[in-house]
Amino acid sequence: MQEHFFALLLDGRHALRGERLVSVGTLGQSLVHPREVFGPAVRESAAAVIVAHNHPSGDPTPSPQDVEVTRRLLEVSHVVGIPLLDHVVTSDDAWVSMRERVPGLEFGGAT
Repeated sequence: MQEHFFALLLDGRHALRGERLVSVGTLGQSLVHPREVFGPAVRESAAAVIVAHNHPSGDPTPSPQDVEVTRRLLEVSHVVGIPLLDHVVTSDDAWVSMRERVPGLEFGGAT
């Protein structure tokens, strides 16, 4: 199984407008660039974005790389004016919200 990284595009009420597969990685890593997340969000006039990816290892605990990618995405979200509401990491039977679990990340939108 490989990591799959998705961008969930939301409207002004935070209802799902669409989902985009951003990247497919290796067994333990997915390479994500902000343009692949925010390009579709800008083109489709999304009001906000949530990103999500799976951990094939079965442990949804965010890795240091996950935190770093999230920091980069948050920086870009402020520049383009499309709030990143959360980064969710999933496994077969569990998930972790980085908004809830990782202190110090400044996610947009209402809490």
